[in-house]
Amino acid sequence: MRPPRVAAPGGCPCCASTGTRPIYRVSSIPVHSCILLGSAEEARAFPVRDLELAYCQGCGFIFNRIFDESVMGYSTNFEESQHFSDTFGTFAKKLAGEIVEVCAVAGKLVLEIGCGKGEFLRELCAVGGATGLGIDPGYRADKGRGGDGDRRLNFIVDHFGPKYEHLSADVVLCRHTLEHIAPVREFLRSIRRLAGKRNDSWIVFETPDAKRVLKEAAFWDIYYEHCSYFSPGAHARVFRQEGFDVTDLELVYGGQYIVQYARPAEGRIRPTLPLEDDLGELERLVETFSNRVSSFQEQWHERVTAAHASGRRIVLWGGGSKAVSFLTTLGLGEEVDAAVDVNPYKQGKYTPGTGHPVVSPQALLQQPPDLVIVMNAIYGNEVTQALNSLGLKPEIVAVGK
Repeated sequence: MRPPRVAAPGGCPCCASTGTRPIYRVSSIPVHSCILLGSAEEARAFPVRDLELAYCQGCGFIFNRIFDESVMGYSTNFEESQHFSDTFGTFAKKLAGEIVEVCAVAGKLVLEIGCGKGEFLRELCAVGGATGLGIDPGYRADKGRGGDGDRRLNFIVDHFGPKYEHLSADVVLCRHTLEHIAPVREFLRSIRRLAGKRNDSWIVFETPDAKRVLKEAAFWDIYYEHCSYFSPGAHARVFRQEGFDVTDLELVYGGQYIVQYARPAEGRIRPTLPLEDDLGELERLVETFSNRVSSFQEQWHERVTAAHASGRRIVLWGGGSKAVSFLTTLGLGEEVDAAVDVNPYKQGKYTPGTGHPVVSPQALLQQPPDLVIVMNAIYGNEVTQALNSLGLKPEIVAVGK
């Protein structure tokens, strides 16, 4: 049996600095949070590992310094899609339109690394008149996701790596994938080699904003497969270091996500964008993060356990990673009845680590909840409307609010 590939403590995977220090630790959390299991027993027996985040004082990068890459097994069993939500769908369409305009994709080839189930690539190519190639080990050609038989699209069920550096693309798109990559520099170097000497291609990344996690003490946004955490500045710094000129950097989706546009460049390009200047703020947030997150965890644990003790039925709205992290980090079991999700591919499954059932909104009619905890505040209005349409009037609270 080969030894686990555990990240070596100390060195920063982005800038190689040894000036790193631990800022957060949580024990025995599921190694995957986007895989849902077929039974509660299987879900509770799912593999777990410890997580310890370290902060690099040199570049602001945050990473799990005890990450065990050998337990990462991405496959078609994963269900990460948010496109069944109207709120997310509206956002995705707007972002696709922006990329179409900025990158002038008409008649061009878009390569999406980490394309998931392909929904965004389909939208982008349909709106922009482009052809698309998606690469993802979790891609499945499911019914109900749109674009069946679209000849403009092709998919490779695999991880992106050096063997695909020969591909040619006018736009390289990578959304919500970089946070899953431990060898960050090697990954970006593969993309840089793919781009080659072309200076007219676009590189577009969308990644969760770690600075927001630090500000909100958002422990529910920290999970095992997210081994790499970027602020806008840390994001741009590593790209500039690896031969890209970052032309635009913005925060979207209620400040939750970073969207970055870049082009291949020769040599390291000096920072020019306001969001890149964030090391001072990161230092201040990191200094207080551990105490703030511990206090917030205690507050949420007391709130949930007190509501349960008083006989209130509690459900989470959202059956994905945030719910898994919330439940496992707080050690919640019978206090929460279920997780609700509008994604039909999640319904009837169970959350890894705790074995909570994932149910449809309509299932709440059988056992109406008294308290609904929304796992992402941006969906608050959508959740309220869904509950109203069912004639349900529970108390609704959102994490982070």
